[in-house]
Amino acid sequence: MKIKICGITNRDDAIDAVNLGADAIGFIFYEDSPRYITPDIVEEISLFLPPFVLLVGVFVNHDKAFIDAVVHRCKLDLIQLHGNESPAFCRSMRRRVIKAFKIEEINDVDTIAPYQSSVSAVLLDTKVAGREGGTGKIFDWGLALKAKEFDIPLILAGGVNVSNLNKAAKLVNPYAVDLSSSVESAPGKKDYNKMKELIDAAKRL
Repeated sequence: MKIKICGITNRDDAIDAVNLGADAIGFIFYEDSPRYITPDIVEEISLFLPPFVLLVGVFVNHDKAFIDAVVHRCKLDLIQLHGNESPAFCRSMRRRVIKAFKIEEINDVDTIAPYQSSVSAVLLDTKVAGREGGTGKIFDWGLALKAKEFDIPLILAGGVNVSNLNKAAKLVNPYAVDLSSSVESAPGKKDYNKMKELIDAAKRL
């Protein structure tokens, strides 16, 4: 099971996540997020990271020109889209795309269908009014099993922590887990010990 640490806002946390074994780290370019980071800072951070770790940019209804510019400047490997981006928009990107879906009921899962063959993975997060992600809340993981029927690599987000990681692995068996608030001491500030505990536990599965 792959591990992505999302909402990185500083170089120390990025390096710690990588050294602890994260497969990918995520940077949020959505200004309304408490984990927002500027392209300037990400460009600097990228210079200190080793190879073979994926850098993911998180965007919410940004236009293609902005995304393309940030991808080029920050040397991003993947694009994660959390807004209302269409399948055609996803296909137009210059990098592989992870499309996020906010899940509350079965009808939310059905919205994944048009994105088959348009994205490299889907990320399932908990639907919370007024929030685009990073809620730290769990949705009904039985719905994630329904999402797996679309045969797209599935990334599980939304409240995955050290106490429920084993359940997530056994019930959902996702391609990857996306960790953010569960490994923080405050929004945007990662906790080294929490990251280590969760990454170590995930690597043992």
